[in-house]
Amino acid sequence: MNFLKKVAVFCGSSAGEDPLFSNKARELGQKMAARKIDLVYGGGYRGLMGITAEACYENSGKVIGVLPEVFNHDKVLSKKVESELIIVPDMHARKKKIYDISDAFVILPGGIGTLDEFFEIYTWRQIGYHDKNIALFNINGFYDSILKHLEKCVSEGFLRDIMLSSLIIEDDVDKLLDRLSEENNVLPLKY
Repeated sequence: MNFLKKVAVFCGSSAGEDPLFSNKARELGQKMAARKIDLVYGGGYRGLMGITAEACYENSGKVIGVLPEVFNHDKVLSKKVESELIIVPDMHARKKKIYDISDAFVILPGGIGTLDEFFEIYTWRQIGYHDKNIALFNINGFYDSILKHLEKCVSEGFLRDIMLSSLIIEDDVDKLLDRLSEENNVLPLKY
């Protein structure tokens, strides 16, 4: 993968307690805009999602929001941060659309929705639905416990080591974006 055009960002619709999360989300949005990488995300202005989108949008980056109909209201769309907003029927359609139009995926801190998106896209990679890079933006060690669990999955024979090593794990925005652009881990299909 030599050039990224569109990168999906999965993260919390809350900002979290640590201000570093917001600062890094803002930096990611700014640097995506500077590199001319379109940001694809779940739509709206809330939490880390909104911070990342706003930073990209305000720095002349293209931001594509994919929003399920249930969230198509003023509480979510209180401020325009998207260049394009796609309304879809439900959460399943949202994830599928984001997956289809993105070249790679970045997972910032978030809750169960973010974990759902991460594990689904990671599973899809394992079974060969896509070969796109996936990066955990491990801000302040946020994903350390999940990575430890994934290592246990490997040691117990439930996950292949090659799958774990295919994840890009970074806490630095520039390194993360460089690796997303440059790495191309070819994985054998799981049968």
